[in-house]
Amino acid sequence: MAETTLEEARDGAVAIVGRTPWQITRSRLLRDKVTLIAMGVAILFVILAAIAPLLTTWKLIDPYTSHTDLVGGLGSLPTGNLGGISSTHWLGVEPGTGRDLFSRIVSGLTVSLLVSVCAALVSVTLGTIIGIISGTAGGRVDWLFSRVIDFVLSFPQTLMLIALSTIVIDALESALNVARTPASMVFMIIVMGFFGWPSFARIIRGQVLSLKEREFVEAARSLGAGRMRIYFKELLPHLWAPILVYSTLIMPQNIATEAALGFLGVGIQAPTPSFGSILNDSVHYAIADPAYFIFPGVTLFLVVLAFNLVGDGFRDALDPKADRQ
Repeated sequence: MAETTLEEARDGAVAIVGRTPWQITRSRLLRDKVTLIAMGVAILFVILAAIAPLLTTWKLIDPYTSHTDLVGGLGSLPTGNLGGISSTHWLGVEPGTGRDLFSRIVSGLTVSLLVSVCAALVSVTLGTIIGIISGTAGGRVDWLFSRVIDFVLSFPQTLMLIALSTIVIDALESALNVARTPASMVFMIIVMGFFGWPSFARIIRGQVLSLKEREFVEAARSLGAGRMRIYFKELLPHLWAPILVYSTLIMPQNIATEAALGFLGVGIQAPTPSFGSILNDSVHYAIADPAYFIFPGVTLFLVVLAFNLVGDGFRDALDPKADRQ
């Protein structure tokens, strides 16, 4: 009787299949409908930003041509309803110039995402390298990097961007022999990337402090592995989770910072479209032509919200202690 029960239990047993961390993360993401929707919206914005230069080249969008006949003369409000919305101008036209608002928003999206992605890459690269070295080396090296992080964090980012904008952009124009707009983009990438790495370096340092005592690191040391191998072959593959989460969370912050700088007049300058410059112009028409203010503002809100929700979703999916019920 006992043998029969054992055979039945053996026959009815269900095989337990192990899952990799990526499979667990993917299953959690697939159950998170809010994150999936936000990811779809973020991907849509990224695709629009990527193809905007091609659309401009193919004359499918035109962010620069003025249509004074649609604004009742230069400097006037749009003649049509809701800011001049029509079959050819889906979101209307700009007051004063008659430039297509949809084209300028899409082109501005390209500028904002390009600056934000490049600044995030600078922050993540510097933060990862310095965090790994600081956490692994310890001693004086760790103390020195910690003081450098404290020093950089003591500077207010927005104030430094405003204070250094004119001097640095003029220097970049002369050094790189480029126009004002590329120099402004390079300036914002450098400054936002420089002021963005210290917080991430602290996160990576904390992770490395717990990882460097693990058996696989001790085994690599005992086999004679050098520092570079320990840094980038042993430790870095175990840090992809915080790197991914921080990258998705810093993106909306960079987008909002770029828009704020453009709004204050120290970012991308007209006629090159950007969220900040468009919103700066639209404030003057918030009552007379609310559509000119609402459409760019809602677009910026959706972009920032989508990337924030994606970052929150990845953070929860990669956290083994997160409550996913």
